[in-house]
Amino acid sequence: MDRRSFIRLAAGAAGVLALSRFLMAGQAIAAERIAKLSKSDAEWKRLLTPEQYEVLRREGTERPYSSPLDREKRSGMFFCVACDLPLFPSRFKFDSGTGWPSFYDVLPGHVETRADYKLILPRTEYHCARCGGHHGHVFKDGPKPTGLRYCNNGVALKFIPDQA
Repeated sequence: MDRRSFIRLAAGAAGVLALSRFLMAGQAIAAERIAKLSKSDAEWKRLLTPEQYEVLRREGTERPYSSPLDREKRSGMFFCVACDLPLFPSRFKFDSGTGWPSFYDVLPGHVETRADYKLILPRTEYHCARCGGHHGHVFKDGPKPTGLRYCNNGVALKFIPDQA
C-alpha cells in the first residue's frame, strides 16, 4: 500500500468513526430529553383504573379483542395513558389480526425494552420511556418497512385524533 492510499484509508476510517459517534450522541441526547416520571405505587393506584394498573404497573395483559383501539382507524396519535407521552402515530398502526392494537414502529426513544422470560421462551417487552409503564411486547413478524410488531395493550393507550 502506498502512502497516498494509506492516508485516504485512514481519513475515511476517521470520518466513519466521527460520524458514528455523532449519530450515537444524537440518539443519546434524544433519549435524554424524556424526563423520567417517578410515582409511588399508591399514587399509581389512585391515578389509574384497576385494569390500567394491572397492565402498566404489574405487567399484565388485557384480553384480546377487548380494546376499541384495536379497531381505531382515524388519523391521530396514540399516547401512554399514564403519562401522556406520545408513542405511536396512527400511520404506524396496522391490523395484525391478534386482537391487540399493533404498530410497526414507535417514536424514537419513547419506549425502552428488556427481555421477558415469563413464558420460558424469551420475548422482548417494552415500556414507556417516561413513566416505565408496561405496554406490551415487540415481535419480529410485522410488516415492512421495519418487520416489527409492537403488540400493545389498548388499556395502556389513549388515542387523540387529528383535528380536521
